[in-house]
Amino acid sequence: MCGIAGFIGSGDREVLVKMTRALAHRGPDAEGFFVEEKRGIHFGHRRLAIVDLTDGAQPMITADGELVIIFNGEIYNHAELRAELVGKGYSFQTNHSDTEVLLHGYREWGEGMLEKLNGMWAFAIYDRGKQEVFLARDRFGKKPLYYFQRPGSDGVFAFASELTALLHHPQAPRNELTLALKKYFAYGYIPAPLSLIDGIYKLPGGHCGRLDLVTGRWEVRRYWEYRLEPCQTELPADGGKAWGEALVEVLDRAVKRRLMTDVPLGVFLSGGIDSSAVAALAARHLPAGRLKTFSIGFTDPSFDELPFARQMAAHLGCAHHEEILDLENAVRLLPGLLSRLDEPIADSSILPTWLLSGFARRHVTVALGGDGGDELFAGYDPFKALKAAELYSKIVPKKIHPALYLLASRLPVSHRNISFDFKIKRFLKGLSFSQSLWMPVWMGPLNLQEIDNYFGDKNSPEEIYSEVIEAWETAGTGASPVDRALQFFTRLYLQDDILAKVDRASMLHSLEARSPFLDIEVVDFARRLPHTVKFRNGTTKWILKKALESLLPHDIIYRKKKGFGMPIGSWLRDGKIVPKSPKTPAAKIFFENRLQAHQSRKSDERLFLWAQAVLSTAVE
Repeated sequence: MCGIAGFIGSGDREVLVKMTRALAHRGPDAEGFFVEEKRGIHFGHRRLAIVDLTDGAQPMITADGELVIIFNGEIYNHAELRAELVGKGYSFQTNHSDTEVLLHGYREWGEGMLEKLNGMWAFAIYDRGKQEVFLARDRFGKKPLYYFQRPGSDGVFAFASELTALLHHPQAPRNELTLALKKYFAYGYIPAPLSLIDGIYKLPGGHCGRLDLVTGRWEVRRYWEYRLEPCQTELPADGGKAWGEALVEVLDRAVKRRLMTDVPLGVFLSGGIDSSAVAALAARHLPAGRLKTFSIGFTDPSFDELPFARQMAAHLGCAHHEEILDLENAVRLLPGLLSRLDEPIADSSILPTWLLSGFARRHVTVALGGDGGDELFAGYDPFKALKAAELYSKIVPKKIHPALYLLASRLPVSHRNISFDFKIKRFLKGLSFSQSLWMPVWMGPLNLQEIDNYFGDKNSPEEIYSEVIEAWETAGTGASPVDRALQFFTRLYLQDDILAKVDRASMLHSLEARSPFLDIEVVDFARRLPHTVKFRNGTTKWILKKALESLLPHDIIYRKKKGFGMPIGSWLRDGKIVPKSPKTPAAKIFFENRLQAHQSRKSDERLFLWAQAVLSTAVE
């Protein structure tokens, strides 16, 4: 796990050093540089040493000097690929470095190597023979990669693991992109390929790119996409028993692969089904009592999950570590965290994720987590709302919908975590829009009309919600609303919210986070299951829960989902979080009205006000 930065063209070594050292938190163990002035090649690397501590230094160069790589991530099947390459006659200089596997794999298979990889990655390879630079990002975009290009004789192509590092290049664009800001308020995050800065892009997950060093042409191509391909539509005669057993087998292999490390390792344990499954399977492959688990709790019981984590750790016999935090102290840490986010992301669970990562880093360098389980197996509450939403849309005339929403808006406001009034108001707000927009409107800070009011202009749903509309439509003709929602969560929300949040929170502490649920074998298995066993009779993650009944305690599997939330509603109401007012007249009026309504309990504006607080701090 590392940080990478580089450019081709205008710039010098001093610029490269500044870009690379801006990533020091991602790689505190070592740094390295490769410069070829003749072609303007500048590669920089910061290393967090995880695998092959002695021989894995980067940039890494083949013995003949033809290929140079800088790599951020882990390839979990590198030993198998190494054996295959040795069989083809390749000679390795390192003991067991996955980076060298990428070098020889690229020479043997070219771009086709990406289909063979099981892991997380963002890398750049300079190919002297082909006179090109090849960049690639893993299937779900677990590892970040930003870039920009300024064409011309004095131009440059630059890339980095973080937007902040890229901005150290003197030719980097500086102006904020208004469309990105609108999408930020629509989703709570900025979806790839856009970034906060106009002219700087994220290479999306599942994509690669080639820069021709002769012509300067940059070309991006999708090499993989998540697509639902259910093998059948109904539950088999055995009640899904065989599917459940097979699911545990593939997940077990995924966890075992991610135990590969030369440094201390542990598991994030919330006591929820996903992290508990990862911990239980990891414990199978380690000596009794050797698995380290990490949890944080809060003095406020409505936000505390420690009892479940303790129960699970005791059940497995783990070496459990926990820390109890006072929420009033936690809120004081927010400005420091938000100022280091690199790019705004309005997911309030980034605070506890960051706190947990910092706590775990005192003991380990690698932590496994349960990310991906909710997206692959329909684990979120909005899945439960789909059937009611369809029924409502059929029987409630559109002309009386505003009156019903107005009636709901008069419910007493509660700032508790996902309170009833919050859910019912969100539910009705979403139903004012087409079915394809239900999910983002239910979950996002602002809806389309509110975005128009904030920015003082008129926007089309096709522009603001282009990503979710594409995800909804690519589910295929005749796809169910559950399948379409799964496409939204796996293709959009997972990459640009969940994984971005975990990457930023963990890497600020130089901690590597691994996600067994996103192993390609698990993903391929999950996408071939019908939605009827993922969300079944009102039960989320039905097949996963059934599969784990022999592995986890019943009350862990079937307890109510709580989430990793924070009391941002009450913090905003009581002035413990004070968002800065936007500068434009329309946005300023909109903000002040919403802030006053929230503080006087006339309405619950927590999502918008939190998004504004994150944005105003992150872009200072």
